Amino acid sequence: MKILFVCTGNTCRSPMAEAIVHTRNMEGMEARSAGIYAGQAPLSANAQKVLSEQSIEFDHISKPLDPRDVEWAELILTMTYSHKMTLMQYYPEVATKLHTVKEFAEGTTGDVSDPYGGSLSDYRKTYQELEQLIDKMAKQLDIT
Repeated sequence: MKILFVCTGNTCRSPMAEAIVHTRNMEGMEARSAGIYAGQAPLSANAQKVLSEQSIEFDHISKPLDPRDVEWAELILTMTYSHKMTLMQYYPEVATKLHTVKEFAEGTTGDVSDPYGGSLSDYRKTYQELEQLIDKMAKQLDIT
């Protein structure tokens, strides 16, 4: 399963989700991430600290959403409903493979909290939230 995680700037949430999937070594699962409004920036310092605390080595430079990534993905998971709606406007053909992370993992509405500009504690909370959602996502996909 090829999964594309999408957020705003691709410096916090979506790269942390990508890093979690990479470290889990889930058979048959590939992950990429991108940002709707991303430039080229390194992973935020606090996101890097949180990943390091989890013994996750992840080298990342943010990248803007690319139509090739959208085409590559079998499943596109956005961090917020707003991200989902933006992608629906630009890529209406992907409606059947486009969900928020919470919709797909839990069947609920809601956004993944954005730690950008927040404290290290905020980043830890977002990491934990993503970790739980990815575990639920793996169960939905029957990949553990």
